[in-house]
Amino acid sequence: MKLVIEQDYAALSLAAARFIAGAVVEKPESAVVVATGNTPIGAYEQLALLQKQGGFDPSRLNLFQLDEYLGLAAGDSRTLWGWMDRAFIQPLGLAADNVVRLHCDTTDADSTCQAYDAAVAAAGGFDLCILGLGPNGHLAFNEPPAAADSNTRKVILTEESIVSNSAYWGGRDKVPLQAMTAGLAQILGSKRILLLVSGAKKRDILQRVLSGPVTSDVPASFLQLHGNVTVIADKEAA
Repeated sequence: MKLVIEQDYAALSLAAARFIAGAVVEKPESAVVVATGNTPIGAYEQLALLQKQGGFDPSRLNLFQLDEYLGLAAGDSRTLWGWMDRAFIQPLGLAADNVVRLHCDTTDADSTCQAYDAAVAAAGGFDLCILGLGPNGHLAFNEPPAAADSNTRKVILTEESIVSNSAYWGGRDKVPLQAMTAGLAQILGSKRILLLVSGAKKRDILQRVLSGPVTSDVPASFLQLHGNVTVIADKEAA
């Protein structure tokens, strides 16, 4: 893994935006899977600015949703699809109907996940995965323990993830208990992975990811086995 340490969150966001834009310039029709969460938001804001300045053209991207809560209505404000739409798709002026989604209101999660994996395979795998790091070492909602060959699937959220996400939605009781997540097999099969990590609270888990044992108990540690991972962290996290 390549570790890039930036002075602060603003510098991290700009470096990440430039990385993403560079990948798009290199391959305009890239298949890109997009994380939500607080850490990548700044990068997406900077990415939109780069686009407006003529730095790159994202119109040919093939986008994939990374994860989604289960059991919500399509218009629920808590959907991760809504977050992705507001933070990434709309600012870049992209067509939302071209995104491969994990629908929160599906009545057949298994079929939804199988269709997602088929779409990933048809695209030749992801060209770029944009990821954040969960407090327990999860990637997307691949909660520990998670096998490196696990496919896209329905999962039960851990208590740690529920508590972490409660800050977004105004309380633990408002966080859905189940979700769908792109599998580690699909994530680790990506040609290029960008992991963004910010803040002192991520320091310990980042060290375990970078230099601890590779174990299903820290799913992100499997990134050590991948040949093209860039970690951009601010000083507080690193």
